[in-house]
Parts: sequence; C-alpha cells; structure tokens
Amino acid sequence: MSAQKAASWGYAEDFVAESEIAEKARHRGEELGCTPIGPGGGAALRMIAAAVGARAVVEVGTGAGVSGLWLLEGMPSDGILTTIDIEAENQRSAKEAYASAGVAHQRTRVITGRAIDVLRRMTDGAYDIVLIDADKEGYPGYVEEASRLLRSGGVMVIDNMLWHDKVADPAARDDTTKVLRDLGKSIRADERFFTTLLPAGDGLLVAVKR
Repeated sequence: MSAQKAASWGYAEDFVAESEIAEKARHRGEELGCTPIGPGGGAALRMIAAAVGARAVVEVGTGAGVSGLWLLEGMPSDGILTTIDIEAENQRSAKEAYASAGVAHQRTRVITGRAIDVLRRMTDGAYDIVLIDADKEGYPGYVEEASRLLRSGGVMVIDNMLWHDKVADPAARDDTTKVLRDLGKSIRADERFFTTLLPAGDGLLVAVKR
C-alpha cells in the first residue's frame, strides 16, 4: 500500500469519532482480550442500522459492548438488540457501557451461552440485522443461521473478513485465514444475497438478503 493510500485509509477510519463511552468500552474490551470494532467499522454499523430502520438486531459476540453501542445509536428508540456471548464477564462490561450511554434496559436482551445453540432457537425471518463478530472457526455455522433469521432485505454483517491483511495474501494459509477466505467467496457466490466487502477496520463483509 502506498503512503498516500495508507493515509487516506487512516483518515476514513477516523472520519467519524467514537463517543467517550464507546472509547472506554473499547479499552475495556482490549483488557478482556475481545478486540472491539474500531470507529470506522462502528460508524458503518450505525449507518446500516439507520438505513434499514433496524428494530430487531442479533449480535454474535457481545464483547465489551462497543459494536452494540454503535448499532443501538442507529436503531429507532423501540429497537431491540439481542446480543450473545459465551463469556459472562464480557457481558457485564457491555451492560455497564449500555447503562452509561443511557440505553433503556428493555432495549437489550443479553444472552450468555454458545452462540450456535442460541441462534438455533431463534425465529426465522424475524431480524433486520445479524452481526457476526465472535470465534472465527464458528463463522460458517453462524452464517447459515443468520441466513435463516434475516427477513428479506435484512443485512448480515461479518467483521474481521480481511483478518489482519491475511485474507488478501495468497501465501497466508493458516486455518483461520482459510476459513474466512473460503467463507467470503461462498457468500459472494450465494444467490440469496447481494454482497460487498468494505475495507473498514479489519474488513466488514455486508450481505443483503434478497
């Protein structure tokens, strides 16, 4: 990447500033070892939520609540975020972040457990957005469940789909990179979706269900 392109990427990534609450939650997420989405990716989530008027959102991977804060900002006041994480400590931090942001408790449904088990119990076609940002090896299973859960016109968003610049590097052949590279190609070819890959943060794959 040229220095000019790198500078442009950095400018775009920081074009929308995160709130102090989101910044604090991001630092807490880093301490917990669950790397949060950055400002560029977060702003994209907020924009998508606002664009589709998302009232029902599922998040796979609560982390410390950063992505949830961005999504909730873009959702209408009666929108509900269902967020799933296997780590209860992550979710305690997320709840603190939501409360600090003044989010009414009835607007979040926080579920602790294995995401694939929780997703399988959820209702077909009932959700406007599904965000996937959890264990990478589990992504293919989460995508299949997301395909079922989304309404027509709903949006699936998958984070880390550039995976530290490894996905674009043919020489990178570690297991995680191969899973994400193959998954991106399979979604791109899936006629159920209109798909694009945004170079925000670590790569956001965005797919709209036809």
